[in-house]
Amino acid sequence: MSESEMAVQGHGDLMEASPYAIPSRKLTMWLFLISDAVTFGAFLFAYGYIRVSTENWVRPFESGSVINVIAMTVILITSSLTVLGAVDAAKAGDKAKTMKFMYSTMALGALFAALHLREWFQLFGRGITLSSGLFGQTFFTITGLHLLHVISGVIALLVVGMKYSNGKLTPGHVESTGLYWHFVDLV
Repeated sequence: MSESEMAVQGHGDLMEASPYAIPSRKLTMWLFLISDAVTFGAFLFAYGYIRVSTENWVRPFESGSVINVIAMTVILITSSLTVLGAVDAAKAGDKAKTMKFMYSTMALGALFAALHLREWFQLFGRGITLSSGLFGQTFFTITGLHLLHVISGVIALLVVGMKYSNGKLTPGHVESTGLYWHFVDLV
């Protein structure tokens, strides 16, 4: 079903036509991502400043932690490829293939979240928490914000995927959600 057909059925009334060269949905997502990037940038700048200005900065990570971070990075990069496959399949009109890619992306996001939580619990086991000084405060705030974005992304992929497969949303919706997922991967 084309976007103009969806507009006739009442789904297009939610957003007015874009005065720019891209759909309003995509422009709105880009503006949100820019504001979110500024938020992450501010947190990372603050972390860098605090770390450099603190004499005895805690360094709690061991070599096994580096392997965990590498695995998490590979998982997120792979999930970027699967969401790209979902967007391409949606544009081609192949709902079954779109959903396979969407479910793969969601599974990879859930695996990332599980590994992330595993890392947190290892730190908790060693007495490092949100209230254990500057390292704990900055680390858990920044990584918690990222984890929140990943979990939100998995939920968004699920909702958009289900509505797309039922014909209630368009490939443009899958693409906008894919943009969000790429941002989560990049951060």
